[in-house]
Amino acid sequence: MKTLIVVPARLKSTRLKHKPLINICDKPLIRWVVENLKQTGFDILLTSDSEEVYKEVKDLDVAFVKTKEELPSGSDRVYEASKDFNVDFIINHQGDEVFSYKEDIENLVKSLQNSYVASLYTKLDKDSPHNVKVVLDKDSNALYFSRSLIPYKRNDVDSIYPLKHIGIYAFRKSILETFIKLPQSILEQSEGLEQLRLLESGISIKMVYTKNFYHGIDVEEDIELVKEMLCKTI
Repeated sequence: MKTLIVVPARLKSTRLKHKPLINICDKPLIRWVVENLKQTGFDILLTSDSEEVYKEVKDLDVAFVKTKEELPSGSDRVYEASKDFNVDFIINHQGDEVFSYKEDIENLVKSLQNSYVASLYTKLDKDSPHNVKVVLDKDSNALYFSRSLIPYKRNDVDSIYPLKHIGIYAFRKSILETFIKLPQSILEQSEGLEQLRLLESGISIKMVYTKNFYHGIDVEEDIELVKEMLCKTI
């Protein structure tokens, strides 16, 4: 079974201007992302609405497909870029998620042997609307995702919760095509979380636990935290 990691990196980000090109410890963000992913040994495809993003990693021997600016989501961009590639599994690794780990990607791929979609979760260390939370069923399938803190603790009981969702997805290629054809769902529009479209359509998401550190860049304060972590490795 062949796996392709697709990295969507939109230059015209709505929250942070030119996010893939933000300088972090003397490298643009997108270069950190691709360099770390290269160490996993998987094939990598970068997709962006701008050639300017690709120029920053062209020497790293990664494939590139330019996609239209007006695509509605990262998943649409991932599908549009990868649809002509002869692969079985597609990993959607966000272009603002600097950290990557070979073992986590391998575990996601392994989960696709018995699932259509898989994603990562870990323990929540800090509550914020930018940290998406997830609750699970007894088989570690996602029951719900929210920007709110879930579940609500009416009673003080020992629990694994709260849990943080890490926005790295593994898809069977066939289900990704189905996903992008589905209309936006009510919960998806309310929470601003496209994975809820899958749950509302009855498509399960297998959740895989990781102890590894992840921190995507959504707002200015994230930049400083990621800088602190990355500059220690230089």
